[in-house]
Amino acid sequence: MNAELQMQAAANEQDAVDLRRRHALQAGGLAIAFLWLGGTGAASAMMSARRQPADTAAALADGNPPFAPNAFIRIDSSGPVRLVMPSVEMGQGIYTGCCMLLAEELGVGLDQITVEHSPPSDDLYGIPLLGGQITGGSTSTRGTWPVLREAGAVARSMLVSAAAVKWHVDPSTCTVERGVVHHQASGRSATFNQLADVAGRLPMPDKVSLTDPKDFKLIGKPMRRVDSPDKVKGATQFGIDVRVPGMKIATVMACPTFNGTLASVDDKAARKMPGVVDVLRLDNAVAVVGEHFWAALQGLNALVIEWNRGVNAHLTTQQLRDALADSARHGQGIMARNGGERPQGTVIQSEYQSPMLAHATMEPMNCTVHVTADQCEVWSGTQVPMRAAEVAAKITGLPETKIVFHNQYLGGGFGRRLETDWVEQAVALGKQVSYPLKVVWTREEDIRHDRMRPMYHDVVSAVLDADGRPLWYGYRTSGGSVLARFAPGAMGKDGMDSDAVECVAELPYDIPRGSVEWIRHDMPPGIVVGWWRGVGPTHNLFVVESFIDELAHHAGKDPFEYRRALLQKNPRALGVLNLAAEKIGWGGQSLPPRVGRGVALGEPFGSHVCAIVEAEVTPQGEVRLRKAVVAIDCGITVNPGSVEAQLQGGLLFGLSAALYNGLTIKDGAVEQSNFNNYRSLRINEAPNVQVYRVINAEAPGGIGEVGTAIAAPALANAIFAATGVRLYQLPVDRDRLVQNPDALKSVVSTARHEGRDIA
Repeated sequence: MNAELQMQAAANEQDAVDLRRRHALQAGGLAIAFLWLGGTGAASAMMSARRQPADTAAALADGNPPFAPNAFIRIDSSGPVRLVMPSVEMGQGIYTGCCMLLAEELGVGLDQITVEHSPPSDDLYGIPLLGGQITGGSTSTRGTWPVLREAGAVARSMLVSAAAVKWHVDPSTCTVERGVVHHQASGRSATFNQLADVAGRLPMPDKVSLTDPKDFKLIGKPMRRVDSPDKVKGATQFGIDVRVPGMKIATVMACPTFNGTLASVDDKAARKMPGVVDVLRLDNAVAVVGEHFWAALQGLNALVIEWNRGVNAHLTTQQLRDALADSARHGQGIMARNGGERPQGTVIQSEYQSPMLAHATMEPMNCTVHVTADQCEVWSGTQVPMRAAEVAAKITGLPETKIVFHNQYLGGGFGRRLETDWVEQAVALGKQVSYPLKVVWTREEDIRHDRMRPMYHDVVSAVLDADGRPLWYGYRTSGGSVLARFAPGAMGKDGMDSDAVECVAELPYDIPRGSVEWIRHDMPPGIVVGWWRGVGPTHNLFVVESFIDELAHHAGKDPFEYRRALLQKNPRALGVLNLAAEKIGWGGQSLPPRVGRGVALGEPFGSHVCAIVEAEVTPQGEVRLRKAVVAIDCGITVNPGSVEAQLQGGLLFGLSAALYNGLTIKDGAVEQSNFNNYRSLRINEAPNVQVYRVINAEAPGGIGEVGTAIAAPALANAIFAATGVRLYQLPVDRDRLVQNPDALKSVVSTARHEGRDIA
């Protein structure tokens, strides 16, 4: 039998395409391009469409299915195909996209696949683009595009070979449709479930053929999300929904000042409250455990706490700003691009400031743990399951093999769940009790103790020729480094954080020379900065595209035409610019007073994008978003519906931040606390966002963060077009946009005198 299986498998490989070398070249190029999110530099196995040493143990832990050809596919003797997901689902729709990639090559429908969260394993689920089992950087589709398609093709080849062995026919005479292998000549057929056992004993083929894009049945078609039905009926379990027998619930308060510690706590009143179970302490925090969350929260509010506020007790936002500005102007920079000396010509220079930002995910931080003498179980939603398991092992002192991590759906990530601080805190608290413990942060705790996006200070300049065209540009950006903490091995040998200069070290425009440098500016002790949706490009594109708009104005040119002239050597960027302008009707009609359109263009995360925002600014300085058009060239689109949704959501997320968001510090603590003072766009404030795609066969680009990255400059340029006021810092300062400040002061004074409110 084994000889016959070998013979049929060999027959199946004839005339197939050898993808291994091409696949390695493609993945290698991407890994080099995006190594900035890599790990510490240690060699590590990465996800593969083929069997790996760790596959056997993983399959055994997953019920030991008869057919598990790789880390992703499980086929039992009955039931649907199971896909073990390498990426986490946090609203970006990647579970649907990955199912489509697998189903396209495997020959099943989306309704025939169920999705499972992957266990922690860099070896099996590490994405080469990021150097580990990480979901971030808009890499989920880019990172799984070649692997999952090949995984599906490998499995399909083995299942067809299994049928051919049973029927003693040539594999090439068999076809596959919706999980059934057919042999038309003899009228025989067999389901994947019926073939699973035989297929599981076949050798792995070296060569497989992937579907020609012109023959795609799923990829490129708008498909309903596979996770939507359960979410609609409330069946999806997020981390905050976890229930474990015997579980108690805790909520926590950490020292409000950065790097402060707990001095003392009087818990007598709290312990007397109904439902309160215990009061737990850490070096910098205190938690109250209750039978339910309300009891825990009431107990927490009843505590009398004394804090050691530490060295940051009097820290203010202005002090941070002043120190950062000093670094930007006088610090020693690390060169990202050295384009030679600055030529003669008209010099334009501006300075920009970007604030610290919180993530404010809809689901606050939460983690459930059960720590015993010989095991630690953790239930939470994280973008880095392997890292989360590692910190649990370190805190408990248990080997990693004794950490059981149950990843959950994420109610928003935006980079916040790339961290592990809330998992570390929950495990440290869980060590103190014998029962399972769920720790839930309040919204106030979530915002005030975020791993915030760094603040930035940028000095940007250009030399223009007589026609206003840039001959040279200079860029000095100063801010903290997330990469230096998160993945120090990915820092450049010269200390460069490539994320800090992404989308500015290389511009889409034809500018002959330029100089780009980054000045590292570390924050005071205790202020830990983290990845925020769009990372470096979100900040850099605000500066670059606002400045390009400023150059166009100085040259007396239309901002759209000015960019067009600089993109003649970049057809993909020019394509999205032209498409967006066409769809919004740029220049086709005059706009009402104090209504303007702003254009912004960029190439973040391997995609090409142009956004045009139309905004109205009221005489009182309020900004009303009328509409927005986004043109995207992201190469081959797996699910157009997901692309549209992500660009719409990402743009609104970025517009919210630009209009309203910024963390400020007073007496060493974050002043903002909830959505009342760290707000988002309301439904009635959201503009109509239209998304248009450039259709081509290029490799997929990223999407999840692209809309956020391009939002702020498009808005700022629209505000300038409406008012003539150039914004050099965010969030939007409405006082600068008031049409007649003296008249407004008079109106406000009269209203207050009469006891009336004024909007």
